[in-house]
Amino acid sequence: MSGTDDLLVEPDRLAAELDSADPPTLLDVRWRLVGPPGRDDYAVGHLPGAIFVDLDTALCGPPGAAGRHPLPDPAALQATLRAAGVRAGHPVVVYDGGDGMAAARAWWTLRWVGHRQVRLLHGGYPAWVAAGLPGTVEVPQPEPGDVTVRPGALPVLDAAAAARLAAGDGLLLDVRAAPRYRGEAEPIDPVAGHVPGAANLPAPEYVGPGGRFPAAEALRARFAAAGVADERPVAAYCGSGVTAAQAVLALHLAGRPDAALYVGSWSNWVADPTRPVATGPTPGA
Repeated sequence: MSGTDDLLVEPDRLAAELDSADPPTLLDVRWRLVGPPGRDDYAVGHLPGAIFVDLDTALCGPPGAAGRHPLPDPAALQATLRAAGVRAGHPVVVYDGGDGMAAARAWWTLRWVGHRQVRLLHGGYPAWVAAGLPGTVEVPQPEPGDVTVRPGALPVLDAAAAARLAAGDGLLLDVRAAPRYRGEAEPIDPVAGHVPGAANLPAPEYVGPGGRFPAAEALRARFAAAGVADERPVAAYCGSGVTAAQAVLALHLAGRPDAALYVGSWSNWVADPTRPVATGPTPGA
């Protein structure tokens, strides 16, 4: 079972670590689905020593049939991480603007490529500021890192595997808002609905305001109520694999490090018009 200390770090503890002789590498991954780019926020203020890494262009591949946030090219990702100072076997802390979604996708991506020592700043940059800790506008020039990207350290589903899981091989969680799941509204993708057989567990059910997670026991109870059971494989999807990465992090916190991510998510599913689409509530709801 994964411990909270292995996955999350609170601002005060991180501040103490940054004062040590060998501080963790900091990655600022602030991002918005719409609105000004996260780099603008970084320019206004960021954690001392943090390097900005763009979710859309550096941590994900180009949008297309594979989804709006597909897996990145491994060689390009390795170059990005090395330029940011990421070193093999050295701790990394990722943070975003507070909702935890972009940071969770960054956490997941680093874990997927085999970098185990990565944590998420709980509450993101707002929590750092609220704790009275200093920000800076200085852009550091890190020594190049030597991390080696080795994809495959976390489980990934494609559309066919997601369909099998939803059809009875396990449990596929759709973590989008209920109206999108039911097919009543779809503000982003061209088709509304969900993967047939998927269960709906909107993100606010397992993560609170400010991107803060409840205790492990509460998480386990919430996932159990959605059908997560020890003997059943479990995976998550959303619109493009960002919010669902946060669900995978929550499942790790709840003791399910085997949880898989359907990276392409709904934006990949509907790219093929032959794939079936379901609407309406979760079966049995």
